[in-house]
Amino acid sequence: MGVGVVLVHGLRVSSSMWRPQVEELRGQGRRVAAPDLPGHGARRGEPFTLGSAVDAVLEAVDGVGGRALLVGLSLGGFVSIAAAGAGPGRVRGLVAASCTARPAQALAQVYRIPAALLEVLPDKGASVNERFHRLRLPGEGAEAVLGGGLAMEAARSVIDEIADMDVLGPLGSYPGPVWLVNGARDHFRIHEKRFLDACAEGRLVNVPRAGHMVSLDQPEIFTRLVADAADVVEVRELRAAGGGGPVRGAAVEGPAGG
Repeated sequence: MGVGVVLVHGLRVSSSMWRPQVEELRGQGRRVAAPDLPGHGARRGEPFTLGSAVDAVLEAVDGVGGRALLVGLSLGGFVSIAAAGAGPGRVRGLVAASCTARPAQALAQVYRIPAALLEVLPDKGASVNERFHRLRLPGEGAEAVLGGGLAMEAARSVIDEIADMDVLGPLGSYPGPVWLVNGARDHFRIHEKRFLDACAEGRLVNVPRAGHMVSLDQPEIFTRLVADAADVVEVRELRAAGGGGPVRGAAVEGPAGG
Protein backbone atom coordinates (compact mmCIF):
# COMPACT_ATOMS: atom_id res chain seq x y z
CA MET A 1 0.00 0.00 0.00
CA GLY A 2 2.95 2.37 0.49
CA VAL A 3 2.88 5.53 2.56
CA GLY A 4 -0.53 6.91 3.51
CA VAL A 5 -1.50 10.40 2.32
CA VAL A 6 -3.65 12.93 4.19
CA LEU A 7 -5.00 15.87 2.18
CA VAL A 8 -6.04 19.04 4.05
CA HIS A 9 -8.32 21.58 2.36
CA GLY A 10 -8.39 25.36 2.32
CA LEU A 11 -10.59 28.10 3.77
CA ARG A 12 -14.37 27.96 3.14
CA VAL A 13 -14.12 24.84 0.96
CA SER A 14 -14.02 21.20 2.07
CA SER A 15 -12.43 17.84 1.47
CA SER A 16 -14.28 17.65 -1.87
CA MET A 17 -11.65 19.97 -3.39
CA TRP A 18 -9.26 17.01 -3.36
CA ARG A 19 -11.49 14.84 -5.58
CA PRO A 20 -9.00 14.66 -8.51
CA GLN A 21 -6.12 13.74 -6.20
CA VAL A 22 -8.12 11.22 -4.15
CA GLU A 23 -9.32 9.39 -7.24
CA GLU A 24 -5.89 9.21 -8.84
CA LEU A 25 -3.93 8.35 -5.69
CA ARG A 26 -6.39 5.64 -4.68
CA GLY A 27 -6.22 4.34 -8.22
CA GLN A 28 -2.49 3.88 -7.62
CA GLY A 29 -3.32 1.73 -4.60
CA ARG A 30 -2.44 4.34 -2.00
CA ARG A 31 -4.22 4.87 1.33
CA VAL A 32 -5.72 8.35 1.22
CA ALA A 33 -7.74 10.42 3.70
CA ALA A 34 -9.19 13.88 3.16
CA PRO A 35 -10.80 15.13 6.39
CA ASP A 36 -13.11 18.10 6.75
CA LEU A 37 -11.72 20.69 9.14
CA PRO A 38 -13.98 22.04 11.92
CA GLY A 39 -16.44 24.55 10.53
CA HIS A 40 -16.22 23.16 6.99
CA GLY A 41 -17.91 20.52 4.85
CA ALA A 42 -19.64 17.89 6.98
CA ARG A 43 -18.45 19.78 10.10
CA ARG A 44 -20.06 23.13 9.31
CA GLY A 45 -21.35 24.78 12.45
CA GLU A 46 -18.50 23.50 14.61
CA PRO A 47 -16.18 26.18 15.99
CA PHE A 48 -12.79 26.34 14.30
CA THR A 49 -9.65 26.49 16.39
CA LEU A 50 -6.14 25.68 15.28
CA GLY A 51 -5.95 22.99 17.96
CA SER A 52 -9.15 21.27 16.84
CA ALA A 53 -7.98 21.44 13.21
CA VAL A 54 -4.66 19.81 14.12
CA ASP A 55 -6.57 17.12 16.02
CA ALA A 56 -8.69 16.43 12.91
CA VAL A 57 -5.58 16.04 10.77
CA LEU A 58 -3.78 13.75 13.21
CA GLU A 59 -6.94 11.64 13.56
CA ALA A 60 -6.91 11.23 9.77
CA VAL A 61 -3.24 10.24 9.99
CA ASP A 62 -4.22 7.49 12.44
CA GLY A 63 -6.83 6.34 9.93
CA VAL A 64 -4.22 5.66 7.25
CA GLY A 65 -1.79 3.79 9.46
CA GLY A 66 -0.53 6.15 12.14
CA ARG A 67 2.10 7.88 10.00
CA ALA A 68 1.49 9.70 6.73
CA LEU A 69 2.56 12.25 4.16
CA LEU A 70 0.63 15.45 4.95
CA VAL A 71 -0.52 17.58 2.03
CA GLY A 72 -2.21 20.91 2.79
CA LEU A 73 -3.25 23.86 0.65
CA SER A 74 -3.60 27.46 1.90
CA LEU A 75 -5.36 27.16 5.29
CA GLY A 76 -4.73 23.43 5.04
CA GLY A 77 -1.04 24.15 4.56
CA PHE A 78 -0.88 26.21 7.75
CA VAL A 79 -2.78 23.51 9.65
CA SER A 80 -0.50 20.80 8.24
CA ILE A 81 2.59 22.73 9.31
CA ALA A 82 1.13 23.02 12.81
CA ALA A 83 0.33 19.29 12.81
CA ALA A 84 3.87 18.42 11.71
CA GLY A 85 5.23 20.54 14.55
CA ALA A 86 2.83 18.97 17.06
CA GLY A 87 3.35 15.36 15.99
CA PRO A 88 6.59 15.07 14.00
CA GLY A 89 6.85 11.33 14.59
CA ARG A 90 3.50 10.81 12.88
CA VAL A 91 4.34 12.90 9.80
CA ARG A 92 6.55 11.12 7.29
CA GLY A 93 6.77 14.15 5.01
CA LEU A 94 5.00 17.45 4.39
CA VAL A 95 3.73 19.06 1.19
CA ALA A 96 2.75 22.64 2.08
CA ALA A 97 1.05 24.28 -0.90
CA SER A 98 -0.03 27.89 -1.45
CA CYS A 99 0.85 28.94 2.09
CA THR A 100 4.30 30.53 1.97
CA ALA A 101 3.15 33.85 3.41
CA ARG A 102 3.36 34.64 7.11
CA PRO A 103 -0.25 35.06 8.28
CA ALA A 104 0.55 38.24 10.18
CA GLN A 105 -2.12 40.75 11.08
CA ALA A 106 -1.40 42.95 8.05
CA LEU A 107 -1.70 40.01 5.66
CA ALA A 108 -4.87 38.84 7.36
CA GLN A 109 -6.48 42.17 6.47
CA VAL A 110 -6.42 41.08 2.83
CA TYR A 111 -8.99 38.45 3.82
CA ARG A 112 -10.62 39.97 6.90
CA ILE A 113 -11.98 43.06 5.13
CA PRO A 114 -13.60 41.15 2.22
CA ALA A 115 -15.01 38.62 4.70
CA ALA A 116 -16.62 41.42 6.70
CA LEU A 117 -18.09 42.94 3.54
CA LEU A 118 -19.48 39.59 2.38
CA GLU A 119 -21.12 38.96 5.75
CA VAL A 120 -23.68 41.72 5.11
CA LEU A 121 -25.05 39.88 2.07
CA PRO A 122 -28.09 37.62 2.62
CA ASP A 123 -26.13 34.50 1.68
CA LYS A 124 -22.85 35.70 3.26
CA GLY A 125 -21.37 35.97 -0.22
CA ALA A 126 -21.84 32.32 -1.20
CA SER A 127 -23.22 33.14 -4.65
CA VAL A 128 -20.36 35.56 -5.34
CA ASN A 129 -17.81 32.92 -4.38
CA GLU A 130 -19.57 30.24 -6.42
CA ARG A 131 -19.51 32.43 -9.54
CA PHE A 132 -15.84 33.23 -8.91
CA HIS A 133 -14.88 29.55 -8.68
CA ARG A 134 -16.89 28.65 -11.79
CA LEU A 135 -15.18 31.42 -13.76
CA ARG A 136 -11.73 30.75 -12.33
CA LEU A 137 -11.53 26.96 -12.57
CA PRO A 138 -12.23 24.37 -15.27
CA GLY A 139 -15.60 22.59 -15.00
CA GLU A 140 -14.42 19.58 -13.01
CA GLY A 141 -12.26 21.76 -10.75
CA ALA A 142 -15.17 24.05 -9.91
CA GLU A 143 -17.41 21.09 -9.16
CA ALA A 144 -14.75 19.63 -6.85
CA VAL A 145 -14.42 22.91 -4.94
CA LEU A 146 -18.17 23.42 -4.63
CA GLY A 147 -19.07 19.79 -3.96
CA GLY A 148 -18.91 20.10 -0.17
CA GLY A 149 -20.46 23.54 0.00
CA LEU A 150 -18.89 26.89 0.87
CA ALA A 151 -18.57 27.60 4.59
CA MET A 152 -18.77 31.37 4.24
CA GLU A 153 -19.70 31.73 7.89
CA ALA A 154 -16.39 30.20 8.99
CA ALA A 155 -14.14 32.77 7.35
CA ARG A 156 -13.87 35.41 10.06
CA SER A 157 -13.22 32.99 12.94
CA VAL A 158 -10.62 31.11 10.90
CA ILE A 159 -8.82 34.32 9.94
CA ASP A 160 -8.84 35.51 13.55
CA GLU A 161 -7.46 32.16 14.72
CA ILE A 162 -4.72 31.89 12.09
CA ALA A 163 -3.67 35.54 11.89
CA ASP A 164 -1.19 35.37 14.77
CA MET A 165 0.00 31.84 14.13
CA ASP A 166 3.74 31.26 14.36
CA VAL A 167 4.26 29.34 11.11
CA LEU A 168 8.04 29.38 10.87
CA GLY A 169 8.47 27.97 14.40
CA PRO A 170 6.77 24.60 13.82
CA LEU A 171 8.08 24.47 10.27
CA GLY A 172 11.62 24.88 11.52
CA SER A 173 11.18 22.32 14.30
CA TYR A 174 9.90 19.61 11.94
CA PRO A 175 12.89 17.40 11.03
CA GLY A 176 11.43 15.61 8.01
CA PRO A 177 11.35 16.44 4.30
CA VAL A 178 9.19 19.37 3.21
CA TRP A 179 7.99 20.29 -0.26
CA LEU A 180 6.83 23.91 -0.58
CA VAL A 181 4.60 23.97 -3.65
CA ASN A 182 3.26 27.17 -5.16
CA GLY A 183 1.50 28.20 -8.32
CA ALA A 184 3.83 30.56 -10.17
CA ARG A 185 1.01 33.14 -10.24
CA ASP A 186 0.09 32.83 -6.56
CA HIS A 187 0.08 35.95 -4.38
CA PHE A 188 0.91 33.72 -1.39
CA ARG A 189 4.49 33.22 -2.63
CA ILE A 190 5.74 36.40 -0.96
CA HIS A 191 7.75 34.72 1.81
CA GLU A 192 8.66 31.47 0.07
CA LYS A 193 12.43 31.95 0.46
CA ARG A 194 12.00 32.58 4.18
CA PHE A 195 9.90 29.44 4.50
CA LEU A 196 12.46 27.42 2.57
CA ASP A 197 15.27 28.68 4.79
CA ALA A 198 13.28 27.65 7.88
CA CYS A 199 12.99 24.02 6.76
CA ALA A 200 15.45 21.49 8.09
CA GLU A 201 15.16 19.74 4.74
CA GLY A 202 13.15 21.76 2.25
CA ARG A 203 12.46 21.88 -1.46
CA LEU A 204 10.69 24.67 -3.35
CA VAL A 205 8.55 23.80 -6.37
CA ASN A 206 6.79 26.49 -8.41
CA VAL A 207 4.20 25.18 -10.85
CA PRO A 208 3.87 27.14 -14.11
CA ARG A 209 0.49 28.45 -15.26
CA ALA A 210 -1.06 27.97 -11.83
CA GLY A 211 -2.42 30.32 -9.20
CA HIS A 212 -3.46 29.88 -5.59
CA MET A 213 -5.56 26.76 -6.26
CA VAL A 214 -2.55 24.97 -7.70
CA SER A 215 -4.02 21.50 -7.08
CA LEU A 216 -6.95 22.33 -9.38
CA ASP A 217 -5.22 24.69 -11.82
CA GLN A 218 -2.72 21.93 -12.66
CA PRO A 219 -4.21 18.77 -11.13
CA GLU A 220 -2.09 16.26 -13.04
CA ILE A 221 1.16 18.00 -12.13
CA PHE A 222 0.13 18.45 -8.50
CA THR A 223 -0.97 14.83 -8.12
CA ARG A 224 2.30 13.64 -9.61
CA LEU A 225 4.23 15.83 -7.14
CA VAL A 226 2.30 14.27 -4.25
CA ALA A 227 2.82 10.74 -5.55
CA ASP A 228 6.52 11.39 -6.09
CA ALA A 229 6.87 12.85 -2.60
CA ALA A 230 5.19 9.76 -1.14
CA ASP A 231 7.58 7.53 -3.09
CA VAL A 232 10.60 9.52 -1.93
CA VAL A 233 9.53 9.29 1.71
CA GLU A 234 8.87 5.56 1.47
CA VAL A 235 12.16 4.72 -0.25
CA ARG A 236 14.17 6.91 2.12
CA GLU A 237 12.71 5.01 5.06
CA LEU A 238 13.43 1.68 3.38
CA ARG A 239 17.02 2.75 2.83
CA ALA A 240 17.32 3.90 6.43
CA ALA A 241 16.11 0.45 7.47
CA GLY A 242 18.60 -1.20 5.12
CA GLY A 243 16.06 -2.16 2.45
CA GLY A 244 17.52 -0.21 -0.48
CA GLY A 245 15.57 0.24 -3.70
CA PRO A 246 15.20 2.81 -6.48
CA VAL A 247 13.67 6.23 -5.92
CA ARG A 248 10.77 6.56 -8.34
CA GLY A 249 10.08 10.11 -7.10
CA ALA A 250 13.57 11.48 -7.65
CA ALA A 251 12.08 14.30 -9.75
CA VAL A 252 11.09 16.10 -6.57
CA GLU A 253 14.00 14.99 -4.38
CA GLY A 254 15.98 18.19 -4.88
CA PRO A 255 15.11 21.90 -4.79
CA ALA A 256 13.23 23.35 -7.72
CA GLY A 257 12.14 26.80 -8.75
CA GLY A 258 10.35 28.58 -11.52
